Amino acid sequence: MDMKGKYLVTAILLVGTLSVGMCSNGWIRAHATYYGVNDSPASLGGACGYDNPYHAGFGAHTAALSGALFRSGESCGGCYQVRCDFPADPKWCLRGAAVTVTATNFCPSNNNNGWCNLPRHHFDMSSPAFFRIARRGNEGIVPVFYRRVGCKRRGGVRFTMRGQGNFNMVMISNVGGGGSVRAVAVRGSKGKTWLQMTRNWGANWQSSGDLRGQRLSFKVTLTDRKTLTFLNVVPSSWWFGQTFSSRGRQFV
Repeated sequence: MDMKGKYLVTAILLVGTLSVGMCSNGWIRAHATYYGVNDSPASLGGACGYDNPYHAGFGAHTAALSGALFRSGESCGGCYQVRCDFPADPKWCLRGAAVTVTATNFCPSNNNNGWCNLPRHHFDMSSPAFFRIARRGNEGIVPVFYRRVGCKRRGGVRFTMRGQGNFNMVMISNVGGGGSVRAVAVRGSKGKTWLQMTRNWGANWQSSGDLRGQRLSFKVTLTDRKTLTFLNVVPSSWWFGQTFSSRGRQFV
C-alpha cells in the first residue's frame, strides 16, 4: 500500500472513531441530566437491585445509565468520571469540574427520541452528583465527557442473601477496582465444587442449589477479568435478608 492509501485508511478510522463520540484523549462524549432535587435513596438503586445505594456503600454520587452503557446490568457497580463540556455550554457547565459516579440504575428509552434511547450515551445523575459539574438553576441537559475509572470503596465486598427455600440469590455490592461484576461462583461447606451462578437481574446472582445451613464461599470475577475468592464469607447460620462483608478483602 502506498503512502496515499495509508493516509486514506487512517482518515477513515479517525472518522469512525469520532462518529461514536470518542475523543483522542480517551474521553467519550455524552449528555447528562439529573433525577430531581429530592432524590429518594430507594429509587436510586433501581434496575441494579441495590435497594439503597447508601447502604450498599456507594454514597450520593450515583447515576442511571442509558441502554448503550447499562448493557443489561453488566455495568452495575461500575464507576465513571464525568465532566461538563464547558466550551460547548459555558452558561451551565462549571469549568474544570468533574465527578465520579457509580452506575446503580437504568435510564429507559421512550418513543419520543429520548436521550436514553439507543445508541446514545447518557447519564441521568443524582442531583448531588449533577451539581458538582453543572450550575444550579439548570433543569435541562448538559453536554459531558466521561471515562471509565476504578472504584474506591471503604471496607470489604458485601454479600446480601436473598431468595427463599432452595432458591438462593446474592446481591453483591461495594465492589472496588473495576466495580462491575462479570461472573460469580458459589461453594457451600458441604460441597467440593464451585457452582456457577447466573445473573438474575442487575447485581443479583442466583443458584438453584439448596445452600441453607452451609458456610458459603464466593468466587467473583469483574468485567476487567480480575478475580478474587472470598472463603467462608457467609457463616452457616445465615438467613435471607442478611448482609455479610469480606472484612477488608477487596478489589483494587
